[in-house]
Amino acid sequence: MMLSVNPGRSDRDSEAFVEVDPTGRYGRYRELLGSGAVKKVYRAFDQEEGIEVAWNQVKLRIFSDDPSMIDRLYSEVRLLRSLTNTSIISLYNVWLDQEHNTLNFITEVCTSGNLREYRKKHKQVSMKALKKWSKQILKGLNYLHSHEPCIIHRDLNCSNVFVNGNTGQVKIGDLGLAAIVGKNHEAHSVLGTPEFMAPELYDENYTELVDIYSFGLCVLEMVTMEIPYSECDNVARIYKKVSSGVKPQALNKVRDEDVKAFIERCIAQPGARPSAAELLKDPFFDEVDDDDENDQ
Repeated sequence: MMLSVNPGRSDRDSEAFVEVDPTGRYGRYRELLGSGAVKKVYRAFDQEEGIEVAWNQVKLRIFSDDPSMIDRLYSEVRLLRSLTNTSIISLYNVWLDQEHNTLNFITEVCTSGNLREYRKKHKQVSMKALKKWSKQILKGLNYLHSHEPCIIHRDLNCSNVFVNGNTGQVKIGDLGLAAIVGKNHEAHSVLGTPEFMAPELYDENYTELVDIYSFGLCVLEMVTMEIPYSECDNVARIYKKVSSGVKPQALNKVRDEDVKAFIERCIAQPGARPSAAELLKDPFFDEVDDDDENDQ
């Protein structure tokens, strides 16, 4: 009896796409890269460029009774498409899948996941490396804040910053709560991640400086590997401390006085809080050479 060779064996060994976008360019794999309250992020492939990408998928039926949420998601995606900066995650394509009632968008993928997980995984990081990451985040914020119109991220924290570990490049992602503000740079709705929210956010009258406050707490988390205000066991306690000016306990663990002073500048009262452009000139970054940053 002749053995028949099983046709397509090698095809089965290689991963098959679960879904392909309407243009046929992007294929989605089953593997999940991340999952949030609103969207799932899958590993995907750009067949034209031969690169891995992220396929973000939002199930719109969750918001069938909340059209404002769908509008907000659309605006995130429209906003992302218009941004081009090495410190901001790039968006390549977006479409609505009517049949499955999903909003899909293809973004660049960062090979090493988010900064919170990356920092936990690599405990031995020099202050110089932490400053490099911080400077790249600030460059992204400076780009958003000086954009016409000004864009406030409003939900900056270490889980929304992504890392390419092989280049040491970090990029701001998840602009889902971003606000585009007019000439007066003021926004009025309360949202974000409580531990990272500036006190004035709760007063519903704030500017892009709320992102600087969140950035300061990102630096604190990078240095101490502790989420700020983790001593509080609920949101109400966090709010009480933040609104009465009590600083997070993690700040007491920062031994380096220069680092501590830099974080304190970022989380100062709004009137005394510097802009991203001002912070980029801070002597804190003197040892970080621009050529050194892989962000040409």
